[in-house]
Amino acid sequence: MDVLNGMIWVALGSILGGMARYFISGTVARHVGETFPWGTMTVNVSGAFVIGLFGGLASSGHGVFAEPGPWLFAVTGFLGCYTTVSSFSLQTLALARDGETARASGNVILSLVLCLSAVTAGFATALGIST
Repeated sequence: MDVLNGMIWVALGSILGGMARYFISGTVARHVGETFPWGTMTVNVSGAFVIGLFGGLASSGHGVFAEPGPWLFAVTGFLGCYTTVSSFSLQTLALARDGETARASGNVILSLVLCLSAVTAGFATALGIST
């Protein structure tokens, strides 16, 4: 796959991933509140599950995500723009700077545990599907 074609796949995925992040994070924040970054948490955990799922499907060596175009679109583009590690970092710093050290620590611990669990569950799901 040439570089320009790859960049087009990534750009298209990024457009959709950014819109999905904006919608889901905002929807969760409006429904739950913004005293804790639940919108960002929701996006990161769901993104971790999906990237685990796609990684598991690709590792089986067959299926659509073993191909460069769909991988660049879905993982590099969509999920790269959808998940929000930079937002997580800024929100955690803001909590800490505001003296909310327990919430800042909770955000770090929950994000790490939930996202690693989600990526593991996604990968295991993919392995179960592909066997």
